[in-house]
Amino acid sequence: MSVPVPIIGQVLGHYRILEQIGAGGMGVVYRAHDEQLDRIVALKMLPVGTLADEATRTRFRKEALALAKLDHPNVATIHEFGSQNGVDFLVTAYIPGITLDTKLDSGALTESEVIFLGIQLAQGLAAAHQQGVIHRDLKPGNLRLTPDGRLKILDFGLARLIEPEYDEETLTAILTKSQEVAGTLPYMAPEQLRGQKADARTDIWAAGAVLFEMATGERPFKQQTAPALAADIIHKPPPAPRSLNADLSPGLEAIIAKCLEKEPDKRYQSANELAIELQRPQTANAGVTSVATAKSPFRWRRAVIAAGLAVFCMLALLFALNVGGWRERLLRGATQGPIESLAVLPLQNLSRDPEQDYFADGMTEELITDLSKIGSLRVISRTSMMHYKGTTKTLPEIAHELNVDAVVEGSVQRSGDKVRITAQLIYAPTDRHMWAESYEHDLRDILTLQSEVARAIASQIKIKVSPQEHAYLSSSRVINPDAYGAYLKGRYYWNQRTPEGLKKGQQHLQQAIDIDPNYALAYAGLADCYFVLAFSGTLPASDPMPKARAAALKALQIDDTLAEAHASLAAVLENYDWKWTQAESEYRRALELNPNYSTGHQFYGGYLMNMGRYAEGIAEMKRAVELDPLSPIISTFLGRAYYYARQNDQAIEQYHRTFEIVPNFIVALSFLVQAYEQKGMYEEAITASGTALLGVGQSREKVTKITTELRRVYKASGPRGYWQKRLDFAKEESKQRPMSLEIAHLHTRLGENEQAFAWLDKAYEEHDMWLSTLKADPKWDSLRSDPRFQDLLRRVGIPVNEAGVAH
Repeated sequence: MSVPVPIIGQVLGHYRILEQIGAGGMGVVYRAHDEQLDRIVALKMLPVGTLADEATRTRFRKEALALAKLDHPNVATIHEFGSQNGVDFLVTAYIPGITLDTKLDSGALTESEVIFLGIQLAQGLAAAHQQGVIHRDLKPGNLRLTPDGRLKILDFGLARLIEPEYDEETLTAILTKSQEVAGTLPYMAPEQLRGQKADARTDIWAAGAVLFEMATGERPFKQQTAPALAADIIHKPPPAPRSLNADLSPGLEAIIAKCLEKEPDKRYQSANELAIELQRPQTANAGVTSVATAKSPFRWRRAVIAAGLAVFCMLALLFALNVGGWRERLLRGATQGPIESLAVLPLQNLSRDPEQDYFADGMTEELITDLSKIGSLRVISRTSMMHYKGTTKTLPEIAHELNVDAVVEGSVQRSGDKVRITAQLIYAPTDRHMWAESYEHDLRDILTLQSEVARAIASQIKIKVSPQEHAYLSSSRVINPDAYGAYLKGRYYWNQRTPEGLKKGQQHLQQAIDIDPNYALAYAGLADCYFVLAFSGTLPASDPMPKARAAALKALQIDDTLAEAHASLAAVLENYDWKWTQAESEYRRALELNPNYSTGHQFYGGYLMNMGRYAEGIAEMKRAVELDPLSPIISTFLGRAYYYARQNDQAIEQYHRTFEIVPNFIVALSFLVQAYEQKGMYEEAITASGTALLGVGQSREKVTKITTELRRVYKASGPRGYWQKRLDFAKEESKQRPMSLEIAHLHTRLGENEQAFAWLDKAYEEHDMWLSTLKADPKWDSLRSDPRFQDLLRRVGIPVNEAGVAH
């Protein structure tokens, strides 16, 4: 009976065929729509007649059942095996992205990419082999790379299912082909070509061939006809990968060579063993010793000496002639400087659920936090690192932009109450892989998991760790998984710094506390939410600031080693309680606990500026920028520090650097207006004001009216007209929100000191948080000699000299 071929638009089972996306010897693949579950799937029709006898059909169903039970992030999930009108078909998850062979069209991959993808390939194979399923048709065309960097193995088991072994007739047909070879044959193991039984080690050989091609850009065997290619695979050794890519490490070369051993017994005996070796490439060559070497040590020593002399002569010649830039390459690879700075790239979410992005981002932040506790290591903060989420930049490019010695990258996968982290460490200047490891724990032990990863990284980079830091990295406690998930969601939304994000963050953090009333980090996060809400101006400070203080104190009551909680408490003490000595003590304690806490350096820098200690304050702000170079708020406050120090040109320059990070960043625009005003650049101030007003949601019509009016009065009456109109606008706005301090400032500009002090007293009664800047802000310079101003500084608790002048 002839079998009808599906036509685009027809339905097979409950799958509507949308388009053909692939074809080969194993059948035709279509993109289809699951009419029942409303999802896109890949549907593969097996060749007509393949499953003709019932025994083969039964075996196929058993294998499909085993694959359906296989749930691994590196294996394409099988949804269904079906049959209709004599047509057998498999339905799998539809995987977006490109196949590895397409990526390899551009040439060899970097060693870090080879290892990163190789680990995923080996782990996927290991999971399938545990189910008794062997691929037997592994090749780059059957490996798909998703847009977020995951590797997925496709067509698992189909070759074995359809043809359990190659019989003599099939092999003869393959080997007598004379056309150019492509597809499966270059990745077939010697035992397959001999017609022998295939097992897991057959997939190891194919994996080695794939690793070889990723590392060199070429296949290990390149004969153009099938008989010649098969003969080479069976009898000839492949070329040494480093002869094709000199930048390859000896460890990775040894791994590939062991995979491509002719005899299965000499290869890795399991895919799991291969995965482990790939995670430790620097030691892999120690376990690869040939039988001939072991039997003849004298002959081995002679061979090594001869080879060593030959290599020495060759390298000396290459070095002298500098052929192909070899001298620079040799010198670059010969040494590795100390690793004193580090960046952790956002961990990839391998949980198949975009809703789990918060979890991957949270794990990234927690790993950064753990590493940040090491005082001798500079660790880039989370804000800057999130700029590289989904980036296509190379690791050396990222390292150069952040000025770091090494980069950590990896992935996190959450499955139920299990969490797996895979991380690898790259020496940035040479893009050299240093270390990789996978860790898996129950979600309740997530803190232990994070500490293990941080300790391993610290050990690999051989950084000095104090006894206190070691104790911190070794300490952990069991945590409620639901509370931890709520905490990560709270921090995820808090980091958005929007009114809506702060509201959601507050809700999730409170939920974490409700689940676990002794969760110190959740209280610290809640304190940060309230503090940012207070400065956002959406609520009077008298509402969120006492709540911020209470949350910070509760966090410290539970765990007084939390740098974030000490910094949050210090910010309340400084800006709301006006207890300056206690505030400095808390800031110092925060930075002692976490020397890499960029926000702590920013807050403390602001404190020092408010105290008139400008040189110290600018130094702290610069340290914050070093730790978080892509944070717009930290970049802005470095500009603010220059403004307080009366260095307006540097302030303006710094604000424009901020705009390179986030164009028209609102806080920077607002401060830029003040720097322009201090320099008498009123036209520029008006333009920046208009842009800022548009940024906070004012209508273009209203903004045009305001800026036009400011330009008109400035042209007619000069600076006095400008300040008078600003005062008129402020008094109008004060009907909607408190504006006492700004109105006092504008009266000062007009020389109306009596009115200015009246409004300053009103701002004091309102407990305006910006009164903490009185000593530093140059806008008050004309009032400093007045006893009333000195009295106000004392009421706010700010130490002053006899003249009340900032120093």
